[in-house]
Amino acid sequence: MEILIGDKVWSSWSLRSWLALKHTREPFIETLIGLRRVETNTDARAAGSPNGQLPVLKDGEITVWDSLAICEYLADRFPDARLWPADPARRALGRAAAAEMHSSFASLRGECPMDLKLRTEVELSEATHVDIRRIVALWNDLRGRFDGGGPFLLGEWSIADAFYTPVATRFRSYGVLLTDYGDKGAAGAYTEALLETPEFKEWEAAALA
Repeated sequence: MEILIGDKVWSSWSLRSWLALKHTREPFIETLIGLRRVETNTDARAAGSPNGQLPVLKDGEITVWDSLAICEYLADRFPDARLWPADPARRALGRAAAAEMHSSFASLRGECPMDLKLRTEVELSEATHVDIRRIVALWNDLRGRFDGGGPFLLGEWSIADAFYTPVATRFRSYGVLLTDYGDKGAAGAYTEALLETPEFKEWEAAALA
């Protein structure tokens, strides 16, 4: 398998798919396409991206684009990796949380793009405050439901955690205090758990090298 990804400092979508792929424990080739360049789309297409966007997964004759589609493909392809919980209700909640991240929170994305090298504090718009409050409420709810199963959103690590890892980096990069948004401790602990996984630490080390 081969995964086409963008720069590890900035590419939140690539990070999501890459984390899921790492959790399969299957060998893969990693091809880096530079972002923020005029040639990015051309380079991505030349490397095998159908739409010039990243990430892209190539598995034999199959090419999958879009981060959520890649993660779902990996879950089907490698069921033993348990990228989603076996319990249907827990899996449905995880999918809903991942899909919400995939399609929502435009203000947070725009004001606080992922940048693993950045440490700052910024004044955020009310729209971004709304986004953060929703994320904290979602995290508090799911962690409250599944706290006994492990430190992640559904207990054990899942694709939902791949989708919220870039959010955790944003909160760290921009000095967001989750206690200002209704967190009583669960969301902060979850953020720390995401940033301490070996897979994310590997990605971050390569980004900062």
